[in-house]
Amino acid sequence: MVKLTCFLFCPLLFLACKPSNDLLEKKNKFHFQSLFSSEARTDISCYRIPALIATANGQLVAAIDERVPSCNDLRSNPDINIVLRTSDDYGATWSDIQRVIDYPIGQSASDPSFIYDSIEGILFMFYNFMDLENAPNEYFLKVVRSKDHGNTWSKPEDITDQITKADWKKDFKFITSGKGMQTKKGKLVHTLVNLDKGLHLFASDDQGQSWYLMDLPIQPGDESKIIELSNGNWMINSRVNKSGLRYVHLSNDQGESWNSYADSTLIDPSCNASIINYQQGLLFSNANSSDSRTNLGIRISKDEGQTWSSAQTIYENGSAYSSMCVLDKNAVGVFFEKDDYKDNVFVRIEGEFIN
Repeated sequence: MVKLTCFLFCPLLFLACKPSNDLLEKKNKFHFQSLFSSEARTDISCYRIPALIATANGQLVAAIDERVPSCNDLRSNPDINIVLRTSDDYGATWSDIQRVIDYPIGQSASDPSFIYDSIEGILFMFYNFMDLENAPNEYFLKVVRSKDHGNTWSKPEDITDQITKADWKKDFKFITSGKGMQTKKGKLVHTLVNLDKGLHLFASDDQGQSWYLMDLPIQPGDESKIIELSNGNWMINSRVNKSGLRYVHLSNDQGESWNSYADSTLIDPSCNASIINYQQGLLFSNANSSDSRTNLGIRISKDEGQTWSSAQTIYENGSAYSSMCVLDKNAVGVFFEKDDYKDNVFVRIEGEFIN
């Protein structure tokens, strides 16, 4: 309930009221920095699908779709570019927008995601590609590399043949946006969805020089995130459409087998989410609703995801995809879609919300 301080001497029986100081402090607890806003542009229909990562030197990289003629997804949009901004002060200030992937009209790129290889100091950015004029029903999966923390990038490499099967050519397949992981032993692992044949993983054992498909379907699962737990087990947290819940997949043999279950605590409106390791636990962010993309919240687990805290609300209104990264030992950054995709903001979260 809103707490108000009212003045009693008001003409025409109108009470001039103002929020008390403690309410103002609570309401302004979070500072949302707009990184990509369609309302600030007349030439862009919308920005969608945020991805956020921190590299070894602490630089943040925030990437997103720049959807030009419409807000439609990849298979029905002839002009989607990948753009990004970087920050070298933990999100206090950000660079200008840099367009990294920009194909001719009729060819589009979408769904950026990252893995940072701490061994070689290489940042990988993956994305999905379509040529709507020449191969309208075929998805291609690509990657670019940066050796300077996201400031410059290599030419795109098509890895479709490395991480998919020949009979998948016309299937609806995509690399999940957001991020993959590097295990403690250095293996690079990411999630790949084939809507007809299931959630899969792909990986690299040579620091991204080559990639391969881990050919074991994991069901059910749409857009998913993978992390390594403190005991070395792998955990996938998955969107499952029309379920109202997140699904969790656990492996104690590095993806050779999986145990899956619906987590009744993690309600979800069929939306991409984020899960990361933080201190001695896990953090999870999503639109905390079973039926609408609203109410972005963060939950904490101190027991490897067996139980979760209640959700701490970050933003009550329209909020969809989110991507998190660790800023320091006391804070994380959240990059999320706000107000029905009109804005994409960065916010620093610390204190009781994550401890």
